[in-house]
Amino acid sequence: MKTAEEPDKQRQRSRHRHLQMGWFSSVWWSTLVMLFFSLPEVNSMKESVPRVKLGYKELIHSRSVVPFVGSSEGQRFETVLLDEERSRLLLGAKDHIYLLDPDDLNKHPKKLSWPAPRDRVDMCILAGKNPLTECANFIRVLHSYNRSHVYACGTGAFHPTCAFLEVKGHKEDSWLHLHSNTVESGRLKCPFDPHQPFASVLTDQYLYAGTASDFLGKDSTFSRSLGPPPDQQYIRTDISEDYWINEGKFIFAHPIADTYNPDDDKIYFFFREASRDGSTTDKSVLSRVARICRNDVGGLRSLTNKWTTFLKARLVCSIPVPDGVDTHFDELQDIFLLPSRDERNPMVYGVFTTTSSIFRGSAVCVYNMEDIRAVFNGPYAHKEGPDHRWVEYEDRIPYPRPGTCPSRTYDPHIKTTKDFPDEVISFIRLHPLMYRSVHPMTGRPIFTRINTEYRLTQIVVDQVAAEDGQYAVMFLGTDMGSVLKVVSITQENWSTEEIILEELQVFKSPSAILNMEISSKQQQLFVGGSDGLVQVSLHRCHIYGQGCAECCLARDPYCAWDGTQCSRYIPASKRRARRQDIKHGDPSSHCWDTEDVLGRNVEEKVLYGVESNSSFLECVSKSQQALIRWFILKPGADQRQEIKPDERVLITERGLLIRWLQRSDAGSYFCTSQEHSFTRTLLHLSLHVLDRGQIQAHQPATRESSDNPPVTEPRQRYKDYLRRLSVPVRSLDEYCETLWHKEKKQKQKGKWKHVQELRKSRNRRHH
Repeated sequence: MKTAEEPDKQRQRSRHRHLQMGWFSSVWWSTLVMLFFSLPEVNSMKESVPRVKLGYKELIHSRSVVPFVGSSEGQRFETVLLDEERSRLLLGAKDHIYLLDPDDLNKHPKKLSWPAPRDRVDMCILAGKNPLTECANFIRVLHSYNRSHVYACGTGAFHPTCAFLEVKGHKEDSWLHLHSNTVESGRLKCPFDPHQPFASVLTDQYLYAGTASDFLGKDSTFSRSLGPPPDQQYIRTDISEDYWINEGKFIFAHPIADTYNPDDDKIYFFFREASRDGSTTDKSVLSRVARICRNDVGGLRSLTNKWTTFLKARLVCSIPVPDGVDTHFDELQDIFLLPSRDERNPMVYGVFTTTSSIFRGSAVCVYNMEDIRAVFNGPYAHKEGPDHRWVEYEDRIPYPRPGTCPSRTYDPHIKTTKDFPDEVISFIRLHPLMYRSVHPMTGRPIFTRINTEYRLTQIVVDQVAAEDGQYAVMFLGTDMGSVLKVVSITQENWSTEEIILEELQVFKSPSAILNMEISSKQQQLFVGGSDGLVQVSLHRCHIYGQGCAECCLARDPYCAWDGTQCSRYIPASKRRARRQDIKHGDPSSHCWDTEDVLGRNVEEKVLYGVESNSSFLECVSKSQQALIRWFILKPGADQRQEIKPDERVLITERGLLIRWLQRSDAGSYFCTSQEHSFTRTLLHLSLHVLDRGQIQAHQPATRESSDNPPVTEPRQRYKDYLRRLSVPVRSLDEYCETLWHKEKKQKQKGKWKHVQELRKSRNRRHH
């Protein structure tokens, strides 16, 4: 029977084991930690990194992300229709449409099966398309038609099909029904290719869509279809001239009123297209904003069933440089309209990527609708000369001005577009492009990401009221399955500061984000990807820490210190004074009555090290934007000194590494964090350095036995450590624990092998 060890003797043995670890040898461990923790210039670009970075498991554990249980690989959850008024969310995927409760995605979900016909699938496969990722009915159109019906379209295995869905009931009693008698061709309404960029909007029972109109995807067009009887007629862009739309990839479409006269209402749409300069055969990609009048019914003799008011302009997103050669982000990826008090002038947010072969990059540019209208009211572009370059058109412009909507208040003789004179039709057919470009409000992008492993693909924006003003919070989706939460801050000198509050890995496996819908009412973000749909909370105030300073330093407009915790900021709340400083992030003037500012709420540790061995002092700030500085107060000294790195002492992202300890390293170490102008102490650590000779004298002799396998050679140990480094870990403790578990497992394996051999020998004796 074993007896329990005395506490003092047990602690002594534990300390000996800790100091004795053979794999903790000075040379190997120093090299190992240098490889594991080394980083480039510390804090060189702190403002450009996310302040908080959270992985998928962390988000699931904190219930900040709720995945839809119907998610599965290859479903392409790209089409989302969020109806907050009726509290329902429709989700289009591969061969299915889901009806979900936005309050709880997994509460009584309804599923409607709508596969492509078998013969269409077979023909698609014979055409050389992929049977899993292309030859199915991928739902690309979901629009509310009225209170009870939804218009839906799918790719139909490269044979697009549309139909009306009926949605009845409420919450768990709701159900979906596909009216088979309404099934019709989806050509000019839905893309053939499920991977093709596509834009559509349904307003006043008319469907406006930008897509390719053929199987090969060569003819790209923006068209109008549906409509109340007897006005049903297709109107589309002209295909006779490739400079109307050339290999267009459509991104977004939306109706916007230009004036208080409803006859002036227009549909604005955004796309990118191939543009060939007349002097060369090379193609470049340019981003466009275009518009057509909602009351455009085509021409009478020319441009029959074609737009007679179609105009387009270049959308520029570039970084001006001193030599005059701007760095352009030419490929438009997504558009979001942020409403303002004037519904005619929403703010236009665009995400762009670059086609450059030199670097990878993404940018966000913001445009004013007044600037867009000014370009459309400016000079037209004209192709002339031997190289057919676009130049400013300076000849006479016909009346009424091409692109003007027909209106009785404007001209009683022009009631519809069929009343336009022939010279107006002829002019706009050859001059659809405006000479001037639309530039961002600030003259440059408000946010850029250069040479990152991901590209920005999606954007939604929320207008958030904070204690010190209104802030536009951007949620940016990437092609790696992460969401960046960015706030734009305008300072007193009108300079703009962009702070990356969070980087969230919302999908279990890295995959491109295909769609995002925001619900300011529910404070939720719905994110669709190739393999699933997730619901993401707009804020996680609790992760910023337990103190006022940490809450204030976060600069998150959603969060404020309420006296006891960092919680959601509600402008109409009558709670006692809340502390928040989004503009400057300075806790010193807001958190005077909290312990963390006075430095009393500091973690304290005691660490023992052995002379000539290495020692690692771990200290990690919750904020990746914080500048970490180390100070030491040596025994008998009056004031502490800042530690400067050298060949023996390294300051890493996760702490302080002393490669070989000296007796003079003993003392009190202080790990401080500096953000903006605010500095606080995160850790106070007392380091005691023990003499190596005394430790070796107290180490018990080791011997090999069946219960204690021989210690692995240092070189083999080192290989094990390097192998472990290929798996990311969160801390030094976790890494050490991983190695400890491996050794324990090896010992158990050795014991089991020894028992097996004893059993075999016993059996041989019996026989």
